[in-house]
Amino acid sequence: MTSTDLTALSGLELMRWFQTERPADVPSIGRLLGMRFDEVEHGRIVASLDTRPDFANPLGTVHGGIAATLLDSVMGCAVHTTLPAGVGYTTLELKVNYIRAAQTDGRTLTAEGTVIHAGRRTATAEGKVLDEQGKLVAHATTTCLVLH
Repeated sequence: MTSTDLTALSGLELMRWFQTERPADVPSIGRLLGMRFDEVEHGRIVASLDTRPDFANPLGTVHGGIAATLLDSVMGCAVHTTLPAGVGYTTLELKVNYIRAAQTDGRTLTAEGTVIHAGRRTATAEGKVLDEQGKLVAHATTTCLVLH
């Protein structure tokens, strides 16, 4: 396990640590799906992943759960960047709209999550997933509970 004390880091510091370190010994949904943190800013996260056959639904395109997980991750992590050390969050609500199918042949999907409101008890964010041509695959909103 890493020697970095993750509990001492603010949400922004923690997300930047994950972006640069990509620790192989820290289990996460991002590691499972092969997510990369491309941009980390206060209130904003951009992440990407490369599709693969394991992501297929019965019709042979990327399962909607992959897009939903990518959206939940970037929106939640965007909220996390606004929180001080020792404060966490959990998703209360996730609303996803699917626009078009994505292929499972190694194409890159890029997701952006942006905070709309960061309050003491709740936070809201919006997100979108784009394919390699910049076409919208899905978009979403979330409400998160801030855990003090």
